[in-house]
Amino acid sequence: MRARIYQPARNAMQSGVAKTRQWVLEFAPSSPREVDPLMGWTSSEDTQAQVRLKFDSKEAALEYARDHGIETTVIDPKRRQPNIRPRGYAENFAVNRRGPWTH
Repeated sequence: MRARIYQPARNAMQSGVAKTRQWVLEFAPSSPREVDPLMGWTSSEDTQAQVRLKFDSKEAALEYARDHGIETTVIDPKRRQPNIRPRGYAENFAVNRRGPWTH
């Protein structure tokens, strides 16, 4: 069995960081999906692809995988740039602005 361990990114519709602090162990599909000719539904014989395990830390997820003999790939999250500072709407019209403000 192969699996990947990652920390989910926040949704584009989220402003906070809820549900992004946990680590997820997700199994890779071992068989391709097939389309049912009658109904057009997509199905697979692989039930492990439906399993998503959540852990509080990356070390806990790695320990679980090691104990159960699961080959893993760890994907570290990309961190946000620290030089982004929040600004107010009035700064769009500041006199000392570097470039002209246009629509």
